[in-house]
Amino acid sequence: MSTTQSERLRALLDPLVSAAGLDLEEIEVTRAGRRRQLRIVVDSDEGVTLDACAELSRDISGALDASDVMGEEEYTLEVGSPGADRPLTEPRHYVRAAGRLVKFRLHEGDDLVARVLAVDEDGVDAEVPGVKGRKPTARRIAFGEIAGARVEIEFNRKDKKEEEA
Repeated sequence: MSTTQSERLRALLDPLVSAAGLDLEEIEVTRAGRRRQLRIVVDSDEGVTLDACAELSRDISGALDASDVMGEEEYTLEVGSPGADRPLTEPRHYVRAAGRLVKFRLHEGDDLVARVLAVDEDGVDAEVPGVKGRKPTARRIAFGEIAGARVEIEFNRKDKKEEEA
């Protein structure tokens, strides 16, 4: 039974990442000139700190040195958190986006921008902003309707604490 490098990496790294209280989101091996780059993306419901990435990077580096999963070629290890504009592909990503504005691409071909209010195993409860003074409207979006989604970056959104003051 043959396993791919990606499967071997996931099997090696998943326990280390889980032990750190994080989710292993992505493993990517790319070529950068004569070297390879191993990029590992981790996340959690509380986010990921730089210190957590540094500590996890040391743990991963030790585990990789003790295994043959990366072979003999040189590589650079990068451990980080997902960017703000990464695609939302798992229900946990939508949970982490609660309160944020998201652009949904629906299978029916339409795009919809709405704020994520709540998430369950079947889909997302969202609020579609009102246009030209109209009130926002509630919308239920089943995961099966979503072809793709990304968080929209909001530069001028006021924090709830600021709104209450």
